[in-house]
Amino acid sequence: MGTADGETAAGRLHELYAHYRQHPVKSAAGHSYISSAPRPTAVAPEALVDLDVVDHIQASLREVVDDTLAANPDAGPLPARVEGAYRWYVENTAHAPEAVRQRRDTVIYRQGLEHAIAMGNVKVIRPHRCPQCRTLGLMWPRGAEAAVCTNRNCVDADGMSSTWTLARLAYEHVAGQKNHGRVSAT
Repeated sequence: MGTADGETAAGRLHELYAHYRQHPVKSAAGHSYISSAPRPTAVAPEALVDLDVVDHIQASLREVVDDTLAANPDAGPLPARVEGAYRWYVENTAHAPEAVRQRRDTVIYRQGLEHAIAMGNVKVIRPHRCPQCRTLGLMWPRGAEAAVCTNRNCVDADGMSSTWTLARLAYEHVAGQKNHGRVSAT
């Protein structure tokens, strides 16, 4: 894995973590505002943070920890700061078999994309090529669970636009980097 991918994912995770700690949700709609309209009495106190983001961060860290411990049961403790998790992941799987390192790099890259999308930055999808037609032009529609190819000729058997998960895009990216390194070395 290029250290740039790990640093990008760590930076995005830290930014996501910091943003949602500094900008708490103050209404059911997720907006901070004061309204003069009558409001029902709250049955339960409101959460001070977006719980979906907390769940996302915890799931990301759990995946990193589980993968690391599966490859290296003797790995040291997880760093105290959330953005150190990826460096810990890389350091503790550095001598693992190639397949484990490839999975690690793919997980880190995918999580970096997930963190960016969670912050509303869907532009991180645009630089990726469609795994089927290899053209640029992937989009991440709001509320979608997959990237969509905008090439009109890139459709499935039902005539629908090809769609790709973040895991597939991350796999293609990491595999492409490894293949590029082999090609440019000769």
